[in-house]
Amino acid sequence: MASTHDYDIDKRNNDIQIYINGEFFHRPEAKISVMDSGYLLGDGVWEGIRLHKGTLIHLDDHLDRLFSGANSIAMDIGISQHEMAEALQKTINTNDMDSDVHIRLIVSRGIKKTPYQHPKVTLGKPTVVIIPEYKKASEEIKKAGLTLATVKTKRDHSIQDPRINSLSKHNCISACIEADQLGVDEGLMLDPHDFVSTCNSTNFFIVRDEEVWTSTGEYCLNGVTRGSIIRLCKEYNIPVYEKNFNVEDVHTADEVFVTGTFAGVIPVISVDGKIIGDGTRGFITKSLQNWYALDIEKLVEAS
Repeated sequence: MASTHDYDIDKRNNDIQIYINGEFFHRPEAKISVMDSGYLLGDGVWEGIRLHKGTLIHLDDHLDRLFSGANSIAMDIGISQHEMAEALQKTINTNDMDSDVHIRLIVSRGIKKTPYQHPKVTLGKPTVVIIPEYKKASEEIKKAGLTLATVKTKRDHSIQDPRINSLSKHNCISACIEADQLGVDEGLMLDPHDFVSTCNSTNFFIVRDEEVWTSTGEYCLNGVTRGSIIRLCKEYNIPVYEKNFNVEDVHTADEVFVTGTFAGVIPVISVDGKIIGDGTRGFITKSLQNWYALDIEKLVEAS
């Protein structure tokens, strides 16, 4: 099956240096303690950041979300956003990287003195890990598209705030497993009121009558790329709405696409076995792919 994270294997990743709390370790030697909060409890936050032509794309937006998420779970990262940006740049420089790189920035609450959930048993500062990898998104998936199916796992506030980019991904993993069992690429997740919310690893959009619809954002990760696509629709005079809509609206949509930091904009060709449009990438989806790529180049030129 296809994936929004399909990429070309790059042997250079075998020799990358990984940042852990200010030090660098060759990939095979990069380790954290089994007593770390991230390993024990999934207690922390993370970001995926793209390096393109020497520029960390939408860096401020990613760091704003990282620090906001940490604040939401009462975790003091211990360094400033500026210092975090410096750590990212140092990681890039150490690995002599310039483009086609995807960075996973992970911050856990830190080492525990005992395997218990309460923050009071945390020792010292949070653990900061930066993993840079050469990852170029598959061009084929951007043309051929994905298949989706509606899953039973919901996006709601009953377990955790779905807007936080938490290390605890159980909710999304459950949806991913369901999708795999259904024989599709991603799971389409509903909110507690059975309105469409998001996919298990991407944000979700439909096109109806030349209008672009996405969820209200209340029950999904407010993706950085999602925000860019909403902005680009407005800039190119395409009506765009953050609103409630249901699965029936999806099945009869003219186009469907998903968004994410790694691959940008990806078309969807079927949902629940129902072909979307004529089963190929739609005109507005293709236009948004081109506009998003142009927008990224403008960011590079301005940096």
